[in-house]
Amino acid sequence: MLNKYFKHFSFFFSYLRHRIFVSMGLNISVGLLDGFGLVMFLPMLQMVDGDKTASANDLGNLSFLIEGIKGLGFEIDLKNVLIFMLLFFILKGGARFLESYYRTVVQNYFVRSLRVKSIYFLRDFSFKNFVYSDSGRIQNTLSGEVGRVAGASNSYFSTLQSAIMVLVYSVLAFMANPQFAIMVFIGGLFSNFIFNVINKKTIEASRRITREGHDFQGLLIQKVSFFKYLKATGLIDQFTEKLKEIIISIDFNNRKIGFFGAILYATREPLIMTVAVAVILLQTMVFGQSLGLIILSLLFFYRALTYLMTLQTFYNTFLTSAGALENMQEFLRELEMNTEDYSGESIKKFEKFIDLNYVSFAYGDTPVLKNIRLTINKNESIALVGESGSGKTTLINLITGLLPVDSGDIRIDGKLYSSLDIKSLQHRIGYITQEPVIFSDSVYNNVTFWSAKSPENLDRFWMALEKANIAEFVRQLPEKENSLLGNNGILVSGGQKQRISIARELYKEIDILIMDEATSALDSETEKIIQENIEDLIGKITLIIVAHRLSTIKNVDRVILLSKGEITASDRFKDLVEKSPDFKRMVALQTF
Repeated sequence: MLNKYFKHFSFFFSYLRHRIFVSMGLNISVGLLDGFGLVMFLPMLQMVDGDKTASANDLGNLSFLIEGIKGLGFEIDLKNVLIFMLLFFILKGGARFLESYYRTVVQNYFVRSLRVKSIYFLRDFSFKNFVYSDSGRIQNTLSGEVGRVAGASNSYFSTLQSAIMVLVYSVLAFMANPQFAIMVFIGGLFSNFIFNVINKKTIEASRRITREGHDFQGLLIQKVSFFKYLKATGLIDQFTEKLKEIIISIDFNNRKIGFFGAILYATREPLIMTVAVAVILLQTMVFGQSLGLIILSLLFFYRALTYLMTLQTFYNTFLTSAGALENMQEFLRELEMNTEDYSGESIKKFEKFIDLNYVSFAYGDTPVLKNIRLTINKNESIALVGESGSGKTTLINLITGLLPVDSGDIRIDGKLYSSLDIKSLQHRIGYITQEPVIFSDSVYNNVTFWSAKSPENLDRFWMALEKANIAEFVRQLPEKENSLLGNNGILVSGGQKQRISIARELYKEIDILIMDEATSALDSETEKIIQENIEDLIGKITLIIVAHRLSTIKNVDRVILLSKGEITASDRFKDLVEKSPDFKRMVALQTF
């Protein structure tokens, strides 16, 4: 029961803490000041009937308010009643301003905290679990779903505010007339029964929208990523229709939510008036109450029931985004449960060697690497070769600390990877992926990763460009280091993109550079540039190359041949051609 009704409150409380109770306190103050202002109507009505002063006898347990004013030395005449009524409503206006503004502050704080927590959790999310994750869900949750969760929080706290106001007016009503409070309770049960049916249907539609949103984002990412292939093969029409189906389904569920919302909106006032008429009839015909107390009760009743209907409306609005909120909670739990541990020893510099001792790794039940033994010395250049699926990329993922070993161990300078703050090692590693990572920004920001443009950083920037043999090219650009490279580096060639990527890694002052060569066919000029890039780095840095083009690795210190997850041979390029029939065949056929 507690989990059902308070799980959302617990989630919001984990972010907002005392801010929730401050907001609730401001809500209560608004309700009380409004109620006190309404109470002042009754003595005013008494004086309208001809009395010069008012009596507190007809106010029931609320008589303390009139007695308190008398205790301050004020006579309860028309002038003073109006002054105190105005004072209460002015104070209510001030409290309402504070409550409204503070709620905005709290709402913005919640959204900011949620976004920051999400990106930090994603930062620390283990790569092994990331591989199995749904990229569409990650994209949708961290972008579109955050907006829906923000809307859910706003509706939830508006619901909470309405509930507090209902409670305040119910307490005031009970103090003035206990029978009235019972009627409000009965009216609330009646409306709650009607709206529960609608709420269940709304939340079901909301969950479907969230699921379909994940699917849409996933397919949209793939459409953008594979746009060239889809366009060239004519499959883009079929893919677009698939996206259209999801859009239509999302629209259908949004219209269902809108339909249920319209029912709530349309039935709100009729329900209020139905209960209002019933209350007036019961007060006059059954309980024989005075006109003044009936009017006061009716004011409290109308206020309470109005907020009760508002509560139902806001709660239904909350339920339209409840699917997003549930998804966000589950998503954050998954990220938190699979974060990496960075509490180990920090490594400052790679000085001697990396040693892999009988290392094995599997994805699920599928073995990928078996009993790998390999030592990589500082400033040595090695190339990993082998057919597709031989384990080259997985071996790189283990060396970079992206994946933990299943058995065996990896050491750097004699220290176990498992005992290290792996992030400190990764700061010493540069990685040139198959398709060099180029951000849609300037050359300077691509290389320095948005470092401040200080004289020191500019010197480091140009030094990195010189080492990567791209400085002269950048100097010839119209805006030099400020020149934009376009989406994914579309404005520069493949060889230039790789050199800019190398410059970025050298700017970091790394110890190890990993280069995952492009598997696609390269033109002779680009292939020559890549070979020059590699040869410029040999002996200056620890270089590990996942090789697909043998012509680029002829001069490395050592070539490691992998087959079916095992190292089958290792030697210099020329010597390996002579001693390994498999490698000799690869050289002849270039089938990788």
